[in-house]
This record gives sequence, structure tokens and C-alpha cells, in this order.
Amino acid sequence: MAIVPYTSDGLLPLNHFKHMNGMIKNLFTFSALIAFSCFATAQSKPTDAKLVIVVMDGYRWQELFQGADSTILFSKEMNKSGRSDHAAYWDANIENRKRKLMPFVWGTLAKQGQIFGDRDKGNLVNLRNTYWFSYPGRSEIFAGYFDPKVNSNEYPDNPNTTVLEYLNQQPAYKGKVAAFSSWDAVSRIMARKRSGIYVNVYEEDIPGPSLSTAESFANANQHLVPRVFGEGERIDAVTYAMARSYVQAKHPKIIYLDLGDTDEFAHAGKYDDYLDAGHHADGICGDLWNTLQMDPFYKGQTYLLIVPDHGRGIDAKWTSHGEQTPRCNETYFMAMGPGIAPKGVISNGGQLYQEQYAQTIAKLLGYTFKADHPIAEPVKELFGK
Repeated sequence: MAIVPYTSDGLLPLNHFKHMNGMIKNLFTFSALIAFSCFATAQSKPTDAKLVIVVMDGYRWQELFQGADSTILFSKEMNKSGRSDHAAYWDANIENRKRKLMPFVWGTLAKQGQIFGDRDKGNLVNLRNTYWFSYPGRSEIFAGYFDPKVNSNEYPDNPNTTVLEYLNQQPAYKGKVAAFSSWDAVSRIMARKRSGIYVNVYEEDIPGPSLSTAESFANANQHLVPRVFGEGERIDAVTYAMARSYVQAKHPKIIYLDLGDTDEFAHAGKYDDYLDAGHHADGICGDLWNTLQMDPFYKGQTYLLIVPDHGRGIDAKWTSHGEQTPRCNETYFMAMGPGIAPKGVISNGGQLYQEQYAQTIAKLLGYTFKADHPIAEPVKELFGK
């Protein structure tokens, strides 16, 4: 599959969403792929600030900072995609290679924001939880600490208060927090019954009698898409279409977008499709960056954070993660927005942990996250410390 080029105005072409393996073509003519981004003036008041956090499930730091991994890409044993169009993401030059894979990150975010976790430059980002898989990873991100009791992807509603639940209790953000996820477990991670956060997951329609045309189309179309993954997991194209239509119609102030294709294709051992999923997620970020900057509600007032929930193994273990798989606690953190200095890749010998993101989210919006459990300090580097 060839890399999808950006058009002259920086947007992705409307027919971008050809699903991997040729299963879906021209899926949404009104949407291009999502992302959620930002930059806002340092003088923005907390009540004016908006924030988008994108979770890329199980996307490795190796692909982010090094591009396609040749030891996997050209190995029939480690890459089960069965494709021969490797040139789409391969280049002997590492800079060219990583830009082919993630043009928005390296063409925009790296110039206007900060990227942590390039271990080749001595900068480290790690999980604090010791389980190294999805539910505990997301719980750590949003609760701001590692709760050892949260030890299963089947865990019931998260007993810990998340930063999104806390912000949804503040008058400026009450009813203005929305989450869209490809994985249905996010409804439990966000404890939506208790928290009151609007969470849209697998096969759920956007509710309401007065929907926009785009929302109505997204609702109908998600039920016409062939099931690519197992029960409880929809493709990111559907999740994006639901989210984008809702954002344009409802204008939430806090948006949590959870993308899962990278993890699904990795577990299947399909490295080409995994690279496609990472490239599409990057395209999502680039497209919505442009879209939000054309909307006065978001323009110059929005933060973008991009993180994974966990890493993956290396070499033949690249398909796996969990406490028995070495090095899949290695991750990264990307941020841009008002008042965040454009430092690009951070190359000093720092150490961040995933538990720091929750308080970072609160502080960016002008709050101090408080709950009846421990909460780690924010990422101080974003605030000039």
C-alpha cells in the first residue's frame, strides 16, 4: 500500500481510508482521519483551554524514533502480512524513514512541541505499572498512579478517580468531556456510570434526537463495516468518524481518542499493517490539526498529547507485551500547545513515567488534580522547569 500523500492545503485526501487488506474502500467521504491538536496562547484562561489526548495502543518507540524496523519488515518469519510493498516505509536513511512513517509528528509536532522517550539520545519514558498491558496502562495514564489491584483487561469499573472524571466535576468542563475508543474496555476504565463522562465505544451510536448529518451518517455507517477484529474492537476509521462528527457538532473541551489498530495488527504479527496503522494514526493527527485550527472554538486554545499505553517486545517478540516480555515498559510522550516551548526531541538524560500524565493534563488546563489516591507530579519540563 502506497503512503497516502497530503494535499496542498495540508489535509488528507477524502479517500484516504482504504482499510488494510482491502476490506474497506472510501469509508467516509466527509472525514479524513483524525487527530487532535493544538496550540494556544500562553495567556489563555483555564476556562478557554481545550485539550486532546490520543492513545496509540501498543505503538513502539522504535518505530516512532527510528521508522520501520528492517529486521522485522523483511523477515517472513516475523512479518506475516504477506505483502511486498515494503518500499512504502523503507529508506536506508533513518530521518527519511521515520518521516515516511509519521510525517505529521516529524513535520509539525517535532517543530512546535516536545517529544520525550528517544532512548538512543538518553531520554527515557517508562511505565510505572508492572503489568505492561492495556487496562493497567490506561488506568495509570488517567489516574496518575499505579494501582496493583487493576491487573486485568477484564477488570470491572476502575475504582480510581481519573483526571477526566475530576475535570468533568469542574464547572468550566462539566459535560464537556468526551471519549471515543476503538476498544470497549475504555468504558470501564473511564468508569462512565460513576464519572458521567460521555464515552463512545464499539458499536455504540452517538445518542440524541437532534444529530448533525455527519453524526447520523457515522452512526449508520459503523454498522455496515465488516468486522476486522474480534468482539469489542472496531477499526480506528470508525472511531475517528464518530469522534470527528461529534467534535464538530458538540464542541467538547476535552477529547480523549483511543486508537487500537496498531495493537491488533501487531498481535497478529502483520508488521506492514501495523506500520499502516501507525501511519494512519499520524495522518489522523495531521488532519485534525488543520481542522481544529479552522474552528474558532479550538484555534489557538488547544493542547495535544500523544502517548501509548504500553510498549512491545523487540525482534521476534515484537508482537507481544506483558510482564514476561522484556522492554515493553519503554514508551514515549509527545505534547504541543500554548506555552509549551518548541524544543523538539528532548535529548538530555531525563526520566519520565506514565503516571505523570494525569497531573500534567490538569495543570495544562489550570487545575491541580486531587483524588483519594496518590497522584504523581506533572511533567515539569513542559512548564519550563
